[in-house]
Amino acid sequence: MHSIVLVHGGFVDGSGWEGVYQILRRSGHEVAIVQNPTLSLADDVAVTRRVLDQQPGNVVLVGHSYGGAVITEAGNHPKVAALVYITAFAPDGGESVNTLIADPPPGAPVPPILPPQDGFLFLDKDEFAASFAADVEPDLAAFMADSQVPWGVDALAGAISQPAWRDKPTWYLIATEDRMIPPDAQRFMADRAKATQVEAAGSHAIYVSRPEAVAAIIETAAKEVS
Repeated sequence: MHSIVLVHGGFVDGSGWEGVYQILRRSGHEVAIVQNPTLSLADDVAVTRRVLDQQPGNVVLVGHSYGGAVITEAGNHPKVAALVYITAFAPDGGESVNTLIADPPPGAPVPPILPPQDGFLFLDKDEFAASFAADVEPDLAAFMADSQVPWGVDALAGAISQPAWRDKPTWYLIATEDRMIPPDAQRFMADRAKATQVEAAGSHAIYVSRPEAVAAIIETAAKEVS
C-alpha cells in the first residue's frame, strides 16, 4: 500500500483536501497533506520533500493547480512512484506558472487576480466563487474567498529544473468547467506529460466539490504502481 501525499495550490491551504483525505483513509491508505507557504517554488518543493522523507514507503504524489508545479519538481524524490495532477500546472523544464499563463487563448476566462500587494496575489473576493469554486456550496465558497492564503509572486516565477513526469507514471484529472486553468490548457499539459487522463465535470475546486472523483483517480494510480 502506497502512502498518498496531497499538495495544495495557490490562494488556499491543505484543509481543502479533507473530503479526499477521508475517502482515501477509509480505503486504507496512509495520507499526508503538505502545507505549502506558497512563498517560492523552491521553498514549497523543500517543504514537500520533507513530508516525502517522512513516508514509510513509496508515495503517490498529488498536486492541485499550482501544486502541480510543486510536484513536478518534488516528484523527482526517490520515494515517489506516481504523479497525479488535479486540474494542475504540469510545467516542462525551464517553465514556470508565469510562462504557462502568459498567453491565454482568445475567449478564455481571465482569473480575477488582483494587482500584487507587497509581492503577493489575491483573487477578488466578489469573483472568487464564480472563477475558483463555482460548484462548491456557497457558504463554503465564501469561506474559501475570505480565508485566502497570500500567493507570493516569486512562487509563480519559479522554474522547473527536471520535470518528474518525464520519468514517473503520471495521471491527470481534467476539470471541464474550470475557469482558472482552461480545459484545453489542461489537455495540452496532460498530453505532453503522456498522462493517463480522466475528464470530470467540475470547477477549479473539484477537489473540494467532487472528492470522490478526485479520490478515484488517485486510487487508480496507487493500484497501477503497487
